[in-house]
Amino acid sequence: LDAIRFSLIGWHIGQPVRPRMIFEQMRQVGVDAIPIVSMLAMTIGIMLGIQFIAALSEFGAESQVIVASAKSITREFGALITGIVVAGRSGSAFAARLGSMMVSQEVDALAVTGVEPVRYLVAPALIAMLVMLPCLTLFADLVAIIGAGLYSAGPLDMSLSGYLWQSLHLLTPRDVWEGVSKSFVFATLITLIGCATGFSVTGGAEGVGRATTRAVVLSISALVIADMLFSYFLNR
Repeated sequence: LDAIRFSLIGWHIGQPVRPRMIFEQMRQVGVDAIPIVSMLAMTIGIMLGIQFIAALSEFGAESQVIVASAKSITREFGALITGIVVAGRSGSAFAARLGSMMVSQEVDALAVTGVEPVRYLVAPALIAMLVMLPCLTLFADLVAIIGAGLYSAGPLDMSLSGYLWQSLHLLTPRDVWEGVSKSFVFATLITLIGCATGFSVTGGAEGVGRATTRAVVLSISALVIADMLFSYFLNR
């Protein structure tokens, strides 16, 4: 809650969040994750193309492969896979960084010098995550749809450009927004769980290792549960 408060009104109460720190976190959270997100999104897209072609061809419904792939990617897989990747990268990094600072008493030193630790350490990460995770999700959606097209265009006897055009034509704003809205919740969960776990570290270097593992496990578990709840309430 303090991180959200400082993000929104920190400038008004004399505790602004530094833009330089936000941009650095955006680079670490978003830009540095592009290669692994691209690889996994492409793989997921190809996998979905293989599965939908195999399953729907049994019922003579190959024409539904495009819409099934596009909607499942934008509504479900794009946001979830991106969230899991970022939780593994950034959630663990938040916990390890803050845990190390707790062990070395750097957090206490910040408080003594009048710097609010949450404003200085957590708020920039939260803002960066709220900006970059939705962007990564949209990017993953596009890459995954291209991956599905690379496999499915041949069996469907159409060009890749035709597959992509038809995919975009069949998608609705709600399909895209459903995945993006999940990413905002995922961003908040990853940041707060990672940082809270880091702040709770005790026991030296061994405690940092345990906290890092716990942050990843809790973050991914929270993401899967949140995704299930989103899917249930948005598709009733």
